[in-house]
Amino acid sequence: MKHGGNVWEDGNPEVWLDFSANLRPEGTPYWVMQAMQDALFYTRYYPDRTMKAARYGLSAYAGVSPECILPTAGGAAAIDLALSISPGTVHVMPVTFSEYAERAKIHGRSISVWNRECTPGDTVVICNPNNPTGEAMTRNQILSLFEYVQSCGAEMIVDEAFIDFCPEYSVRQDVQLGLMVVGSLTKTLCIPGVRLGYVCATPERIAELERRALPWAVSVLASAVAKKLPEHLEEIKEDAAKNALRREALTASLRSLGASVMPSFASFLLADFGCDMTEAAQRLKEKHILVRTCASFGLPPCVWRLAVKTEEENARLIACLEEELYAR
Repeated sequence: MKHGGNVWEDGNPEVWLDFSANLRPEGTPYWVMQAMQDALFYTRYYPDRTMKAARYGLSAYAGVSPECILPTAGGAAAIDLALSISPGTVHVMPVTFSEYAERAKIHGRSISVWNRECTPGDTVVICNPNNPTGEAMTRNQILSLFEYVQSCGAEMIVDEAFIDFCPEYSVRQDVQLGLMVVGSLTKTLCIPGVRLGYVCATPERIAELERRALPWAVSVLASAVAKKLPEHLEEIKEDAAKNALRREALTASLRSLGASVMPSFASFLLADFGCDMTEAAQRLKEKHILVRTCASFGLPPCVWRLAVKTEEENARLIACLEEELYAR
C-alpha cells in the first residue's frame, strides 16, 4: 500500500508535523480516548463476533439499518472485502487512490481505466470526494452514474472515506443491489492506529461479505468508539465546518506562493507548484515536516497533496515553503 503517515521511521512519531496524512488536526477527540479507556478492561475477552455494538453505532452514524452495515478494520479492509465479490474487471477513474487497483490484483481481477464501458461482473469504483484531487460529485450525479452502470449489468462501489466533509453528497442511504459504499472513521476521528471502517450494502450482500471476513476483525476498542458515535454526530459536523474555513485559508496562502490549487471538498488540497518539488520535499523532511508527493497517483513531481491542519501548523508549512520557493 502506498500511503502517507509514515512517521515511524526513527521510532518517534510525535516529532513529525505530518501533512501527508489527512487526519483530524487536533488529534483524537477526548470522547474517543475516553471510550477506549473505558473499554480496556474488555480487551481480556474476544470481541463480539456479531459486532452488535459497532453495527448499532455505525448504522446511526450512516443513517442506515444495522442489517445494511458491516464494521471493518479500517477503510482498507472495507475496500478489500468489497472487491472480493465479483470476478470481472475493476474500472477506476484516474487520478485516484491506488489501493483499488492493488486490492483488485490481489483478488485476481483485471484493472481498466473506465471509458464508460463495462459488462456483467465488472465493478466501477468511484472515490467521492476523490483522493487526491478533493473533487466531489453530488448524490444525484453518483446515482445517475450508477443507473448507467447498472444498465450494463455491472456493479458500483463508492468510497466515501472523506464524506464527512460533504455529507450531503453521500449515497449510503441509497445502497441497493449492485451499489455498495465503503468508508472509514480513521480521518474524521484521527484513529489510524485503531482501524474502524465499514461497508454499506443490501442485507444479502452484507451477509455474503461477512462470510468472507476474518473473525474478530473489529477490536474491542474500535467497537467501543463506534458505539459512542451517535452521541457525537454534531461534533463531527463542527469539525467539518472548521476544516472548510482552514482549507479556504490554506488555499489562499498556497496560491499567494504561485501554486495552482484545485478546489476541494475534503480535508486536503492538491497543489501544483509548476516546478520539480522533489528536493523541497526532502528538505522539509529534514525539518520533520512530511508532505505527500503524488508519484503513486501517477502525477508529476511538481504536485503535492497537503492535509489541512491547524492555523498554526498551516502557517509553519507556508513559511517553510516560502523559504524553499524564494531561494530558487
